[in-house]
This record gives sequence, C-alpha cells and structure tokens, in this order.
Amino acid sequence: MDRWEKADEVIAKVEQTLIVTFLSFMIVVAFLQIVLRNFFSTGLDWGDSFLRNLVLWIGFIGATLATKEGKHINIDIVSRWLPSLGRNIVMLLTHLFSFLVCCFLTYAALKFINNEVQMGNRTLLNVPAWVPETILPMTFGLMTFRFGLRALKSLSEIGKMNLLHGRGEKT
Repeated sequence: MDRWEKADEVIAKVEQTLIVTFLSFMIVVAFLQIVLRNFFSTGLDWGDSFLRNLVLWIGFIGATLATKEGKHINIDIVSRWLPSLGRNIVMLLTHLFSFLVCCFLTYAALKFINNEVQMGNRTLLNVPAWVPETILPMTFGLMTFRFGLRALKSLSEIGKMNLLHGRGEKT
C-alpha cells in the first residue's frame, strides 16, 4: 500500500507543477491577447482556443488534486452521529460509490476520445481535437485510482477496528 501512496504523492507533485505552469501560460497569453487587441487591433488566432483548453486542463487536474486531498464535495450529515466503526463503513461505501462513478466516467471519456479520433476534427494549430481532450480519461482514471486507494484504506481501518474489538481493546 505504501508504494501506491508514494506513487500518488509523485503524481500529485507533477499535477501541482502542471497547474502552476498552465496557469502561468494562461496569464501570459490572456495578457498578450488583451494588449494585442487593445493597442494593435490584432490578436493571436489560436489564443482563445488555447486558453479554453488550459481552463479545461487546470479544472480537471484541480479535481484530481481535490480528490487526493479529500476536499471534493462531501455530504457527511449522517456520519457525524455515528460511532467510529459506522463512520468508517459509511466512508468505505462513499469511496466505493465514487470509485464506481469514476470508473464509469473514465469509460465514457475513453469512448468520447475514440469518437473524436474517428471524426478527425482539428483544433488550434491543426492539432487533432482529441489530443487536448485526453485530459478527461486521464483525470477520471486518476480519480478512480485515488478513490480505490481510499476505499482500501477504509477497509483496512474497519479490519483493524474489528480485530481490536475482537481482542476487547478500545478503538
């Protein structure tokens, strides 16, 4: 399990670097677009499309980081009143459900990319449209991995609690 968690930490560092880099590019290109349009009555033909794609990438990478940090949207009204074992069971079920949803979304994103490849559309600088859209299956796959990891941790915690409870120790 530690090996997977270490790999997840490395991936998170890469994600953080990508977000900072992409956000920096966004600021520079947006500023350049504003200056070129207001002072020179021109602009970068590819600038707006590039910015839209960067927003997409930053948003989805941010979602994977939120998943890693456990800061995704969460409703925990019921679990507040449960004992620790009940809370862990609810967390396990929540992580399993999220895992299954992300599995489905990863599959749907892969089908979407496949359709885009078949249609052959092009985007900025004549790049195939599916290339910037690869962020969808990559990030949904990463969220699937992270929710799976969390589900395994919850299952491990439940197992530890049951083992301690069987020995008569307090949790």
